[in-house]
Amino acid sequence: MTVVKGEPAPEGADDTGDMTRGGPDGDGYVPSERRLARERHRRARARRATAVAALSTLVTAALLYLVVVNAPGWPRTKETFFSAHYAREAFPKVLEGLWLNLRLLLVCGAAVLVLGMLIAIARTLRGPVFFPLRVLAAAYTDFFRGLPLIINLMIVVLGVPALRLQGVTVDPVLLGGTALTLTYSAYVAEVFRAGIESVHPSQRAAARSLGLTSRQALRYVVLPQAVRRQVPPLLNDLVSLQKDTGLVSIGGAVDAVRAADIIVGRSLNYTPYIVAGLVFVALTIPMTRFTDWVTARMDRRRAQGGSL
Repeated sequence: MTVVKGEPAPEGADDTGDMTRGGPDGDGYVPSERRLARERHRRARARRATAVAALSTLVTAALLYLVVVNAPGWPRTKETFFSAHYAREAFPKVLEGLWLNLRLLLVCGAAVLVLGMLIAIARTLRGPVFFPLRVLAAAYTDFFRGLPLIINLMIVVLGVPALRLQGVTVDPVLLGGTALTLTYSAYVAEVFRAGIESVHPSQRAAARSLGLTSRQALRYVVLPQAVRRQVPPLLNDLVSLQKDTGLVSIGGAVDAVRAADIIVGRSLNYTPYIVAGLVFVALTIPMTRFTDWVTARMDRRRAQGGSL
């Protein structure tokens, strides 16, 4: 079937003039002139928006560049913070130290997820017999969420070796990882708890009516829904943990930050800090974009009424 310009829209056309059926079987499609014009307008508007965004970005970058390079102290700042010589010297050492940060991220991330889940479950247990456990879990989360991470690291990394306990490690890497786990498990526990409490009570009641025990309902019904709903904030905590692994350097562990600090102490040039910072940024950006993608995907599925 074809559409003749100037004639009324035949049966099967919608109110915009678009053909929904173009053949005898109703499986063809012939866009109308109105539809084609609308699509051309959208493409032109998108091209204009892209051009305006690119132009404004270039103008802003040029203005910032002119402000910085024309500042009175720029020559000294460039020599102190942006030296190509010290950047080349620091880069391989910073990458070597970054391997320690990545290992801490993997090990501490896994420990944080497990400990945070256990604390969250303890805070959501029902019944008076579990009241002491709920109080301890709440006290743990309140304490470590309120205690600054840097102070926690100093207490664990510097205080534990001072006790001279038999069988207790004095390795700053292990002690620093322990401090990171203690702090971040408190944050992750609250994320898991929010997810558990967001599951409607009818889900648990339906599981019990099908013969599942309370433990089985929690494991097979509540926790899967809670974890899926809390994936974006969990990924955000993982990004923060990745950055904070650099704080273990206060105990003497040679990570990316400590490797840069050694060169700075010898040369009195701060370019290695810039190199270490850029390496962490390059590692964080993909994780951040992945988190944004997961969040947007879940929002779209929620808006369409799909399951999380």
